[in-house]
Amino acid sequence: MNEHQTIEWKEVWRDEYLKWICGFANAQGGTLIIGKDDNGNTTGLPNARKLLEDIPNKVRDILGIVVDVNLHTENQRDYLAIVVEAHPYPVSYKGEYHYRSGSTKQELKGAALDAFLLKKHGVRWDAVPVPNISLKDCSPTAFQLFRTKATKSGRMSDDVLHDNNESLLENLQLHDGRYLKRATTLLFYDKPEKYVSGATIKLGFFITDDELRFQDEIHGNLFQQVDQTLDTLFTKYLKAHISYEGIQRVERFLFPPLALREALLNAVVHKDYSSGIPIQISVYEDRIVFWNYGQLPEHWTLERLLGKHPSNPFNPLIANTFFRCGYIESWGRGIEKINRECEKWGIPSPEYDYGMSGLMLTFRANPAQLAESLGKTSVETKENTQESAQESAQEKIIRLLNNEPQLTRHQLAQRLSLTPDSVKHHLQKLKAAGRIEHVGSTKAGYWRVLKEV
Repeated sequence: MNEHQTIEWKEVWRDEYLKWICGFANAQGGTLIIGKDDNGNTTGLPNARKLLEDIPNKVRDILGIVVDVNLHTENQRDYLAIVVEAHPYPVSYKGEYHYRSGSTKQELKGAALDAFLLKKHGVRWDAVPVPNISLKDCSPTAFQLFRTKATKSGRMSDDVLHDNNESLLENLQLHDGRYLKRATTLLFYDKPEKYVSGATIKLGFFITDDELRFQDEIHGNLFQQVDQTLDTLFTKYLKAHISYEGIQRVERFLFPPLALREALLNAVVHKDYSSGIPIQISVYEDRIVFWNYGQLPEHWTLERLLGKHPSNPFNPLIANTFFRCGYIESWGRGIEKINRECEKWGIPSPEYDYGMSGLMLTFRANPAQLAESLGKTSVETKENTQESAQESAQEKIIRLLNNEPQLTRHQLAQRLSLTPDSVKHHLQKLKAAGRIEHVGSTKAGYWRVLKEV
C-alpha cells in the first residue's frame, strides 16, 4: 500500500506530526502510522507504550480533539496507528490550519483559508455579509433590468417583483439583517470591483497564443456583463459562415450561440470570485476558449462533471438570481445543453480541461465551414467578420475626427467604448491606408482626415 489521501507513514514520532493530524481532521480523516518507513515496512517503536499515552494527551491539549491511538505488532515490532476522524468544524494547530490533500499536507493561507473556514461553517463565499454598503448604493438600473427579465421568465410572483427593492433582496436571500451579501455587490452594484477584485470579463482576439491582436474588458453588474459580453462576441469577434437559400442570404456563426451563452453563464455562476482573476475568453480564427478560476465540488471528478449530475453551483445565491431572471436552469444541465447544441451545429463537443486552477472549455470550428468562411472573408462575410468590425470602428473614428480633429486616442476610446490599444490599432490601419495623417508632435499633435471611408 502506498501513502494516499487517508494514510501517512512515519518511522518515529515528532511533535510536529500534530500538523498531520490537524490536516486529516480538516479533510476526510485518515490514519497516521508511527513505526513504518516510506515503503510501508515496519521498523518498530521502542517507546510505543509510552507514546500510547503521550500522543492522545498532546492531541487533546494542542488541537482540542480526541483521536484513537492503537498499538499493533508486526514481525515482533510495535507500531502505532493514530486514527483521526474528519471534523465538521475547523481544527487549528497553534493558530495554523493544515489540510490533507492527496498524499501531502498543506498549510492553508489567504483565499484558500477563507474558503476553508467558510465551508466548515456552512457558508458559501457569495453569502458572506459585506459592511459599508447599503441599499442606497445599489443601482436602480440593475433592479429594473432584473425585474424585466424575471417578469419575462415567470419564475417570480408579480407581488414580489412589484414590492420595494429591500423586500426583493430578502426574497432572493441577498439580505442578512442590516448587511447586504457579497452576491448583492456583484448583481446589483454598478462597480462590483470596488468590493470584489477582478469581477470583470476579459476578451481577446489572438492570432497565435502569444500574439494578441486586440482586447476588451467588460465591467458593470453581472447582468450587464453577460449581455455586453455576448453582444461584443457576436458583433466584433466572431465570424459568420455565409450561404444562400435561393436569393436569401443566410448567416451562420461558426459556433452555436446558445452553447457559447451557456458556457459564459456557467463561468459567471461557478467562478471563485475570491481569486481576483477575471473570466477570460480567448477568440482565435478556428476556436474560442472560455476560462474561469475555480474548483470542482468536493469529491467530484471531471468524469462526474461531464455525466449526469445534480446542480451544485459554487455561488448558489448568484445562481438562484440568474435562475429567477431566466438566465439558467437549476438542474445541472448546462454541459448537456452545450454538447447538444454543438451536435446540432455540426461541431465537436468542447474540450474540458480542469487544470490551471480552473475550468477551460475549448470550442473548435467545423474545418469545412472554417475553410469556406476563410475563403470568402473579404466579400461574403464582410458584415460579420472581425474585418467588418474594424471597418465599422474606423468609420466612426473618421466621423469623429472630421468634427473634432483634436480628439486624443484616449478620448476616442471613451467615445467608442474601446480600449486605447484598440483605437491605436485602428489609427495605424487608417494611416497605412492613406486616410489620415498625424500633424505636429506626438504629444501635442492631431489627426487630419485625408480620405473619408
